[in-house]
Amino acid sequence: MLHLTAGRVGSLMARRATLALTTSSARMASHEVAESVDMSQPLYLDRRDTPLPDRAYKEVLTAGDKSLKQKEKGPWTQLTREEKIALYRLTFHQTYEEMRQPTEEWKTVMGGIFIFLGFTGLLVWWQRVYVFPERPRTFDDEWQSKQLKRMLDMRINPVEGLSAQWDYEKGQWK
Repeated sequence: MLHLTAGRVGSLMARRATLALTTSSARMASHEVAESVDMSQPLYLDRRDTPLPDRAYKEVLTAGDKSLKQKEKGPWTQLTREEKIALYRLTFHQTYEEMRQPTEEWKTVMGGIFIFLGFTGLLVWWQRVYVFPERPRTFDDEWQSKQLKRMLDMRINPVEGLSAQWDYEKGQWK
């Protein structure tokens, strides 16, 4: 009976492996392969420290953009202000003023800091309540006053210590 079971398991495993091979190849054929970016080509980046990017912002030009590029080759006095701005936008995405605009990133940073501090505070509170032991009774003011009275009653270190500073006749510190 054991031999029969081993044979069935082997045939099931063989079927499963065959099915997995056909399914995975069919699955692979249905997925699209992502296009990779050629990093050896020049990239466009708007940065204040590098004023001229490696390439123009728009590489694929429309018919209107191509006619504007042809007008660019002529005298610039014939171009309108809007055409000059459109020519600028073909080469650059942002102006320096647009790049210098403050961002709202500080809100995200401050939010992250406050979340971190809040979590840390909850952790410290949890440790005080559930992890740390209670304060020893020797830290209580009542215990310390009793201990001081006991040391004075025993006249501990009467020459230069604590008992030397206590006036036993008046019952107060000298």
